[in-house]
Amino acid sequence: MIENFLAGSSALFGDPVTIAIFVFGVIGGMLFGAIPGVSMLTLAAILLPFTAGLTPAQGVMLFAVIYCTGTYGGAITAILFNIPGAPENAPTAFDGYPMTQQGKSGKAVGAAVLCSAIGGVSSALIMMAATEPLAQWAIRNIGPPEIFALVFFGLAVASSVGARTIWKGWMSVLIGLLIATIGQDPVGGINRYNFGVGDLAAGIAFVPAILGFFAVSEIFVQAERKAGGTYKAPKVSMSFPTFLELWMHKFAVLRSILVGFFCGILPGIGATLAAFMGYGEAVRWSKDKESFGKGNLEGVISSETANNAATGAAMIPLLALGLPGGALTAMMVAVFQMHDLQPGPLVFYTSPDLIWVVFAAMFYANLSILIIGLVETKTILNLLKIPFQFLAPLILMLATIGAYISRGLVLDVMVMFIAGILGYLLRRSGFSIPGIVLGLILGQIGEQNFAQGMQMVHYDLGTYFSRPICAILIAAGAVTLFANIYRAFAPAAQPR
Repeated sequence: MIENFLAGSSALFGDPVTIAIFVFGVIGGMLFGAIPGVSMLTLAAILLPFTAGLTPAQGVMLFAVIYCTGTYGGAITAILFNIPGAPENAPTAFDGYPMTQQGKSGKAVGAAVLCSAIGGVSSALIMMAATEPLAQWAIRNIGPPEIFALVFFGLAVASSVGARTIWKGWMSVLIGLLIATIGQDPVGGINRYNFGVGDLAAGIAFVPAILGFFAVSEIFVQAERKAGGTYKAPKVSMSFPTFLELWMHKFAVLRSILVGFFCGILPGIGATLAAFMGYGEAVRWSKDKESFGKGNLEGVISSETANNAATGAAMIPLLALGLPGGALTAMMVAVFQMHDLQPGPLVFYTSPDLIWVVFAAMFYANLSILIIGLVETKTILNLLKIPFQFLAPLILMLATIGAYISRGLVLDVMVMFIAGILGYLLRRSGFSIPGIVLGLILGQIGEQNFAQGMQMVHYDLGTYFSRPICAILIAAGAVTLFANIYRAFAPAAQPR
């Protein structure tokens, strides 16, 4: 492995053109990842036709680098302005933005930079060592029933994030699940709750919903405080987390690497589920669950470690089996095909040089997050000094562009503002915006896999419990659910 890695590194840095492509991918991924609604997918789609003029190694390497750095890029706006650059950065905003409001923006951004690099580098190392056996294990043991059970477990944990009471936490999750049902039924293709609007048949898109619930609702909240004279400008903090602070969360980092990598190797899931599951596990294992959603550094650490740990893992089903692990890896299949190559087991024998250039590029791309991220952080944090009356219109303009550009529909802009108004009203009532977003995103993934799983087991629900991984995850979700209910009733049952 070491010899192959050194050979890949030599090929990567031995050609000036390849170096230029690598640097472009690093910077472009970070920039597009940080622009709300645009994301690394937009950059990848723009560049796809141009990869025909590159060598196969350069084309695949460029997309792999964009994937690594683009996943990190969205964390910056999530922390500073409550605007996740992509769905996989949404959990970062749950605690990152409250930390900014508390004058701890430097610590939050510093933790995101460091943990993104740790998660990505760890994932790249595991990817190099175990691509073929891990991909084969995942395909044999993980199917739609297991993915549904994983989503159920994640939703059971979500109820305790950010709401005033456990009941409002569950109501928040259920609101998100209800929104997720808008669109076509995944089995029969029957339209549900689209009110005759044809564009709603595809469901509520993640990007405008997230921008509305986070960015627009936050503008409304801050505008209300400004009008009432209670607005406080966020404090600019340049202090990074200390080594001791990060060392205290070493188990959270390790846990999130494992969770992120596990989610990443599931074909079609990718970094979004990894981020939410990493955050959910942080909540589940914490002794201070109530602090999450209010500025807990572990929330930022767990989310950013997990979503970047999924990047290397998502390459495993692509390279070992030819199955894309997400939207960007699906575009990478097109890059292979443009050069008359087919990803899968044979590519390790027909094009080993290409594989190891890609592996080396992903390793160095994740290291570059640490180097470039720490250099640019102090400049980015100065954005917080812009007065609210100038910053708010700018954020609304960027959010509107981001909502529209994702699918080119005015409907998505309307969805964003409706979600913003709904989020503003629900926040005032003590409901959990993170819970709603968790319900929306995991609900769509869960319903799709539940429908596929039921068809697999011929609609025999009992078969779910005969699959060991599925049974363990459902049981863990049920235990979490009943523990939350007990905790909600326990204070009322205690004698005064």
